[in-house]
Amino acid sequence: MYSVATLPHYRIATLYPYLCKMSTFESLGLAEGLLKSIADLGFTDPTPIQEKSIPVLLQGTKDFVGLAQTGTGKTAAFGLPLLQLVDKNEKHPQALVVCPTRELCMQITNDLMNFKKKFAAVLVTAVYGGASITAQIRDLKRGTQIVVATPGRLIDLIERKAIQLDKIQYIVLDEADEMLNMGFRDDIEFILQNTPARESTWLFSATMPQEVKQVSKRYMKDPFELTIGKVNATNVNIDHQYYQTTHNYRYETLKRIIDFNPGIYGIVFTRTKADAQEITEALIREGYDIEALHGDLTQQQRDKVMSRFREKSIQLLIATDVAARGIDVQGITHVINYELPDDPEVYTHRSGRTGRAGRSGICLSIITPREVYRIRQIEKMVNNRFHKLDIPSGTDVCRKQFFHFIDKMLQADISHGEYEAYLPVLKEKFAHIDKEEIMQRVAALEFDRFLQYYANAVDLNKQVAERSRTQVSERGGRTEGRGQRSEGRSSSQASIGNAKKLFVNLGTKDGFYKASFLQFILDMSDLKKDVLGKIDMKEMNSWIEIEPSAANKMIKAIDGKKFKGRKIRMNEAN
Repeated sequence: MYSVATLPHYRIATLYPYLCKMSTFESLGLAEGLLKSIADLGFTDPTPIQEKSIPVLLQGTKDFVGLAQTGTGKTAAFGLPLLQLVDKNEKHPQALVVCPTRELCMQITNDLMNFKKKFAAVLVTAVYGGASITAQIRDLKRGTQIVVATPGRLIDLIERKAIQLDKIQYIVLDEADEMLNMGFRDDIEFILQNTPARESTWLFSATMPQEVKQVSKRYMKDPFELTIGKVNATNVNIDHQYYQTTHNYRYETLKRIIDFNPGIYGIVFTRTKADAQEITEALIREGYDIEALHGDLTQQQRDKVMSRFREKSIQLLIATDVAARGIDVQGITHVINYELPDDPEVYTHRSGRTGRAGRSGICLSIITPREVYRIRQIEKMVNNRFHKLDIPSGTDVCRKQFFHFIDKMLQADISHGEYEAYLPVLKEKFAHIDKEEIMQRVAALEFDRFLQYYANAVDLNKQVAERSRTQVSERGGRTEGRGQRSEGRSSSQASIGNAKKLFVNLGTKDGFYKASFLQFILDMSDLKKDVLGKIDMKEMNSWIEIEPSAANKMIKAIDGKKFKGRKIRMNEAN
């Protein structure tokens, strides 16, 4: 018996096991055609958010705020009511779903198309960047009832007068927190301000930062609020782990973790696109099946990488947060934080990539000893305990790889090949070699690289402990407040001596807060966080402290570039 959550090829999944009897889809008020469609898809029981939201949304007149993690079944929660509410006889846009990325836009559209197969001829049109706008305009002109859109492409179509919002009755803001983090606040407000006929606004979000609260308060009237699980809480199916290392051994620790998990299928998150590319190139040189996903890729390159990842042609994606937004891939076993994100709420988004559809998953972080306090902060925010693990030794890695190979060999399917034809030759070749030697030779062919690499591998846990003792000793005679910079300080809170101050004409009005602004300038400049000092953000502009040696590089990388169509100005502050 299947629930909505158990179909691996759909976004719809469950966050929690059902502990008590729930409503059926038939009891929620859905039309018969929709019930037939979802029954054909194998759905029987609604997830908690579907059970509680669908009856409210079917009224069509109530603003709604739904807080739930990615993978809890939100698409069906708003998609089924939308399909039932729109008038199929009217060929103009009546419902608008706004989401942060192209991938999510396509996934929502595909789900809606599946939901309506046995229902009615409701027209659904997807509009997003990276595809022909001419073709999308042509699709809109043919007539549609539901438009699924990314903010940037939607604004472009509005400016070209290719779409009218004056008859939109229902607006869905999906993954609202991600859209605001990505700087789409002005676009969202423009859309809401120019939909005078809307009867209800439905906002879905994994977290509830201040920016989401402000949008809700300003544009929604007495919304029905629904929280599934605890706000900011992570999936209960995810095991949160961390490894302590030093900055110098961070890459080696990552390699050990990958090698210790031979069946790994996951995403490694880095802070900057430069880090993502550097790590990817280093691992590829050493024979790993991975790809990078960052902002420098064209849409065609991005699609190719994602296609290979979904097909499991590659085991790992090395990605930045910006590039990975909207990715929804089933079966991810591991999420690895090469470094912790600056904003603790980003951790929730990262970890939510695994542990879906009732499966278990692992989210692990590589930290320095001085960052343990940040783990404690995230533990409190997500209401979940993290487990500290030792970095695997070379012997541990080789043993794990060996037994994985043995299991894989024993499970190999030999029923389809004509192997019996080769048995006489094989018997002749191996006639004078006993079984134990054959197994040793097979192991040597498979593990020669690992055995050679880890033959004299250092104990990374011992290295970290010695480094920590050395740092404590070095700090013994120092007095605080003399300009020494600790590895774990926050660049948005601490000043640096002899710093240069840069002015930039971007501020909170552009949809930034400190953490997202920091990520933006680091991605643009490919600089490391530790060259930055205090960041002072105002509504229209900001001031950034930076080490003198890095100032010109940042100015050259950012000054003159465009953000949302506006030219960025960056220069040294007087």
